[in-house]
Amino acid sequence: MLNPSKLERAFEEFFSDLSYFNHDGIINIDLPFLRDHNLLNCPDQEQDQLQQHPFYFHVIEEEEKVTLFNHQFAVWIVPQHGDTDRETLTLISSLEDETPLLDLVFRTAGIYNTPKYILRALRHFIKEIMDNEEAIQRMVDEL
Repeated sequence: MLNPSKLERAFEEFFSDLSYFNHDGIINIDLPFLRDHNLLNCPDQEQDQLQQHPFYFHVIEEEEKVTLFNHQFAVWIVPQHGDTDRETLTLISSLEDETPLLDLVFRTAGIYNTPKYILRALRHFIKEIMDNEEAIQRMVDEL
């Protein structure tokens, strides 16, 4: 099982310099994103999708963040309290030989800064990462 202190060190390293570790920038979860990815109103789809792609995580809940991890991913959900608005940053990393490699970071704010939308976006991105890895593996196998 992955060592929680190793996860904490990786988080601190990633979070201390997001621009260095997250080359693609922070993805904003807003109305166009949710609509384009069919994540806005999908109560029936959501249950089917959960059954098709179950993601089970261990959870470490702390005052400043929630850490989710399993054998493939480590995820940090970090609420931010700005001067005027609250937002949440979510960092998703793949685990390679139990070493977290940051894949992407997304931000939810305003009316989309709720557990429902954070978890829908998280499920979407994890599925996308898994699909990409699967496609890459098929290409490698064909060589």
